[in-house]
Parts: sequence; C-alpha cells; structure tokens
Amino acid sequence: MWLLWLCVVILLTILEVITINLVSVWFIASSLVSLFLSFVVDSFYIQFAVFVILGIILMIITRPFLMKKLKRKNVKTNFDRVIGMEGVVTEEISKLKVGEVKVDGKKWSAISDEAIEVNSHVIVEAIEGVKLVVRKGED
Repeated sequence: MWLLWLCVVILLTILEVITINLVSVWFIASSLVSLFLSFVVDSFYIQFAVFVILGIILMIITRPFLMKKLKRKNVKTNFDRVIGMEGVVTEEISKLKVGEVKVDGKKWSAISDEAIEVNSHVIVEAIEGVKLVVRKGED
C-alpha cells in the first residue's frame, strides 16, 4: 500500500509544480502522512480517510494565511500617478472623438462622456488602455 501513497505524493507534487497556484500542496502533506501511516495501519479506508480529512483541514486552516502572504501587491507606477491630477485640453474632446490633454507636462490621448473644448481644465478620473478618462473641471 505504501507504493500507492508514494505515487500519489509524486503525482500531486508534479501537479503543484505545474500549476503553482496552491492547488494540491495540502494533499501532498496529507498523502505523506498516509504514506507513513501505511507502514503501521493495514486498512486502506483508514489511510484514505486520514488523507482526505487531513488535506481538507490543512487547506481550511492555512490557505487564507498563505494567500494573504503570497498576494502580489500592486505597485503604483508613474503611469498611475496622473489619476486625480488636473490637466488642460489641447485638442477638443467629444463623445465620439479622442482628444488630447496635457497633464503633468506630458500630452495624453483622452476620452470623455461629454464634449470638452480646447483650453478647458479637466480632471483625470481613470486610465483605459493608453487613454486618459477625463471630466470637465473647474475653470
């Protein structure tokens, strides 16, 4: 029976290495316990029950902690920092036409839900692709 558990450990390890998403790491640990248990207990049902129950318990207890620790943090780049800044329209923006704004000394393509004339002040609300989403600001 120990050979079966050794195969399970190897297969789950390969699966985990391929996916790298913490899919089977808990069941690798529980299959190792079942592997050692197979030398002491002859009943496959007991070994399988330990494998399943221990795997689920380990997943419930450790997954939230590991996911929090392994979560990638969004690093703001210079690209994001223009959100919230004020700019000036250098090329008219309409609902159907991409215009241009100058924000932080740089010219950007811009879109808006409303028509905005040249030399109007705008506020950058978001970035969609390579275009700024702007709204009319206070003049």
